Amino acid sequence: MIPVKSPAELDAMRRSCRATAGVLEAVAGRVAPGVTTRELDELAREMIRDTGGTAAFYGYRGYPAHLCVSINEEVVHGIPAARRINPGDIVSIDIGIVLDGFVGDCATTVAVGVEDPDVRRLCRTTREALKAGVARAVEGNRLSDISHAVQSRAEEEGFSIVRQFVGHGIGREMHEEPQIPNFGPPGKGPRLKAGMTLAIEPMVNMGGSAVQVLEDDWTVVTRDRRPSAHYEYTVAVGRDEPEILTPVPDF
Repeated sequence: MIPVKSPAELDAMRRSCRATAGVLEAVAGRVAPGVTTRELDELAREMIRDTGGTAAFYGYRGYPAHLCVSINEEVVHGIPAARRINPGDIVSIDIGIVLDGFVGDCATTVAVGVEDPDVRRLCRTTREALKAGVARAVEGNRLSDISHAVQSRAEEEGFSIVRQFVGHGIGREMHEEPQIPNFGPPGKGPRLKAGMTLAIEPMVNMGGSAVQVLEDDWTVVTRDRRPSAHYEYTVAVGRDEPEILTPVPDF
């Protein structure tokens, strides 16, 4: 059953999501050549502490860091380490914060001096796919209307959708019902209701859709080692239009 938040619960979600989006914006703004992914994690740790919340990812099923940093062919769940960011990299950052009992979750991809027009198009298209999916988060639509909108925009540009990992409901728990695939036909699944809160997160690959998990049991990479982009908003379903709870600017 998909939880529907009360007005008070939505207000709490707004607070947690504002905090999450603020930290993500600051961390993404620090992405630059020479910076290590561990330095980004340390910044996130300090900033999450200052919000009064806690990192939703740290310790989750044993995850060892405060955010996920995934570079180039890494799709999601990259563990921060001593790796330095280089010109030409695309760097996906995913952050979750628990504040006052509710979770915010969002992600963005930063292009670091990228000159390859196809890589830039990958990032732009993934952002557009996210926004296309979010636009369907309106009462009366079906869940798969979101999925279909994401898939359609990505595939229009010749890119592929990751199928093993999906978006999700979110609220008091980081992962609530429903699962939200980034692919599928429209008009299927549960009817959306105002007050549902969803984490919509396209993962779009330059090459094939196949992925694999590395030996660290976390980092997901494209099987063909071609680049992947990842963007995510936490969204409240509205009666007339969706409400983006984590409005992170484009990078």
